[in-house]
Amino acid sequence: MRIVVTGGTGFIGHALVAEVAQQRHDVVVLCRTPRHSSHSSVRYVQWDARSMGPWRAEVEAADAVINLAGAPIAEGRWTPARKRLLLESRTCSTRLLVDALAERASPLPVFVSASGIGYYGASDDRVLDERSALGTGFLADLSAAWEAEALRAGQFQTRVVVLRTGMVLEQDGGALPKMVLPFRFFAGGPVLPGTQWVSWIHRADLIGLIQWAVATPTVSGPINAVAPEAVTMKNLCSAIGRVLHRPSWLPVPGFALHLALGELGTLMTTGQRVDPAKVRAGGFVFRYPKLEPALRAIFDAEGQT
Repeated sequence: MRIVVTGGTGFIGHALVAEVAQQRHDVVVLCRTPRHSSHSSVRYVQWDARSMGPWRAEVEAADAVINLAGAPIAEGRWTPARKRLLLESRTCSTRLLVDALAERASPLPVFVSASGIGYYGASDDRVLDERSALGTGFLADLSAAWEAEALRAGQFQTRVVVLRTGMVLEQDGGALPKMVLPFRFFAGGPVLPGTQWVSWIHRADLIGLIQWAVATPTVSGPINAVAPEAVTMKNLCSAIGRVLHRPSWLPVPGFALHLALGELGTLMTTGQRVDPAKVRAGGFVFRYPKLEPALRAIFDAEGQT
C-alpha cells in the first residue's frame, strides 16, 4: 500500500511513519523541508500546506492519505494571532488535500484526518460518544471547522475517518513530559479542581487505531481516539506519582494556570469524559485500555533508554 502522510515529522506522525514503514508499506511524507530517509520505503516530498505543487502526483498515486498537519495546540498563549495560526494550519492544509483528491482519476479509497475531543467543549460527568453534540468554545469551533474540511472528501466517493483524539501519552512529546516534571522534584499534584475528566490514549494505541481505520472498510465518520478508561485529573496525577514513586500532594490552582497561559489554561482545568463507542463496537483491541499499565510501559521504556 502507498500511504501519504502530512504531519509526519511531528510527535504522532514520526512514530506512525516508522511503524508503517516497518510493515513494508511505501510512505510519502509531505513536509515543508524534505530530508533524507534512513528507511528505503519512506520518502519526504516538499509541500507548503497552502498551494498546489508537484506533491499532487503523490496524492494521485496514493491508496490512503493520513492527515495529521497542524500547529501544536499548547505551544503558546492563545493570542488572536495564535488562534488564527491554529485554525488556518488545520483548515487550509486539509482543504488543499481534499481539493487534490477531487482531481484524482479515481476515488481515493480512504482519507484519515485528525481532529480533537475539544469538539465536545468543556463538559461535566456526562459520558460523550461520537453521537454527542458539538460543544462551545474555541477548540470546539476549531475542531468543527477542521472536520468540515475533511468530510468534504466524501463528495468524491472517498471513505473519510475523522480522529477525535484525546491526550496522547508518551515520554517524548505531548502533555505528559510537562506534567511529569514537577513530580521528579517531589512537587507534583493535580491541577485543580481535580475532578475534571481526562480522556487519554497511549501513542502506540493511537498509531494502531490509525492503521485500523485505514484497513477497516466499515469504519467512517468521526471516531473517538481515546482509551476506554477516562480518569479524573486527581486520579491521573495519583497514578503518575505511584509509577514514579513520588508523592502527588501539591495541587496547582486553576487561576495560576490562567494567569500564566491565558485561555490556553482551560485545556487543563476543564475536560471531557469521552467513550470510544464506535471503536469498541468495531472490534479494535487496545494494548493499553487502563491508565496505570500505560504509564508503567512508558516509564519502564524511559528507564531503558
